[in-house]
Amino acid sequence: MPAIRTIDCSVIISEVARLCQEANYRLGEDVINSFKKSCETEVSQSGKEILNLLVENAGIAAAESIPMCQDTGVAVVFLELGQDVHIINGDLYEAVNQGVRKGYQEGFLRKSIVGHPLERVNTGDNTPAVIHTKIVPGEQLKITVAPKGGGSENMSALKMLKPAEGVEGVKKFVLDTVKNAGPNPCPPLIIGVGIGGTMEKCAMLAKEALLRPVGEPHPLPDIARLEQELLEKINKLGIGPSGLGGRTTALAVHIEIFGCHIASLPVAVNINCHAARHKSVVI
Repeated sequence: MPAIRTIDCSVIISEVARLCQEANYRLGEDVINSFKKSCETEVSQSGKEILNLLVENAGIAAAESIPMCQDTGVAVVFLELGQDVHIINGDLYEAVNQGVRKGYQEGFLRKSIVGHPLERVNTGDNTPAVIHTKIVPGEQLKITVAPKGGGSENMSALKMLKPAEGVEGVKKFVLDTVKNAGPNPCPPLIIGVGIGGTMEKCAMLAKEALLRPVGEPHPLPDIARLEQELLEKINKLGIGPSGLGGRTTALAVHIEIFGCHIASLPVAVNINCHAARHKSVVI
């Protein structure tokens, strides 16, 4: 029988706090490289200038340890908890929230969370975090912090298609969602798409798709082709960087799929702005 490994809540608090700051200060190289690559093919002069400014902005934020965007987001935290791990000296979820609290307060990050969605009173510390947990084999804990801005999240959508609508229905829904979003989610975008499962599973798939390195294709050839087709169609919409026109409306389309009921075809689109932030650690 494998030995049980213990992880102290104090370690989780410290790492979550660090990841909250790192994610907001340092944009991934995959995103920055996508800006540069897109600049080479962008036909709009204003689009080129915006893409270059985004590269410059990311450099300044990283060098000075300041947020790349004033909307430092809701703290979405993904936990992959090894089944041979025992959390000690506290509650796992409370430790995550304490880490968010510490990271946002000490990192001078904007607090954007209201405790009651209808009364609209700011909690003042960016909690509660949105926490998603998977139990996996092993004796490690992987933590991913993905701050998600309100502007892009607001333009996301989910629809329960009829199975007969098939792949054409999926394409139409994704394109309509991006078209209706227009400049609101701060393009260039990364488009996460979930297909299958149930209503909530589909939305999770779309969110998880945003964690994939930008432009990395799905391992199934047919899904990879669909990603590329959708990206080309989206970039022909003419929305462009910051919505001012051009070819670079999206940097990538990432699709994740799951089995579903014979009577269902759920599709979710989770849009991410150009500040596609996420950082991970394995404890």
